[in-house]
Amino acid sequence: MAQSIEVTDDTFEEEVLKSDVPVLVDFWAVWCDPCLMIAPIVEELAEEYDGKLKVARIDVDKNNRTASQYRIMSIPSLLLFKNGEKVDQVIGAVAKHYLTEKVESLLS
Repeated sequence: MAQSIEVTDDTFEEEVLKSDVPVLVDFWAVWCDPCLMIAPIVEELAEEYDGKLKVARIDVDKNNRTASQYRIMSIPSLLLFKNGEKVDQVIGAVAKHYLTEKVESLLS
């Protein structure tokens, strides 16, 4: 049973940019209610796409260098990476089917 991994400013490059599979990165914070609302959806995606997609979470309060680098102004922000490049972004708490469509597009 796969689950998301926690990344930090120090591990972001290795875990996300150098990943051999596409990556969904959830930029979040503990005080953010919408972030907490979508957390179960993010975990479901980690399980459903195990082996095809890496799912990572990064706390913006503890890792502001990476959040600043990707100009995260609102959370939750979910960034999709492929071959080390950001290819898509979703801002806000959205329905699972919307995220699934984004992931499917990323994997095709």
